[in-house]
Amino acid sequence: MEEKKKLRCPIGVPGGIVAALIGLVGVVVNIITFNWFELVTSFALVLLAMPFVRITMMVHSANDRLDALEEKVK
Repeated sequence: MEEKKKLRCPIGVPGGIVAALIGLVGVVVNIITFNWFELVTSFALVLLAMPFVRITMMVHSANDRLDALEEKVK
């Protein structure tokens, strides 16, 4: 019987990428319309989304390594 691979959090990486894209679109639109307060908010969204994607990817790779070590121990 085949073992199914454990599912990781499916929304982490795509959610961060979508947040970064929304932030980038917001930055461009707010520069064009000279809306400075929302420009700062959109820029903050970009700055928060990119590390979120990286941290999520690091957690996924660490979990995969732990699973591999657990298999070796068994």
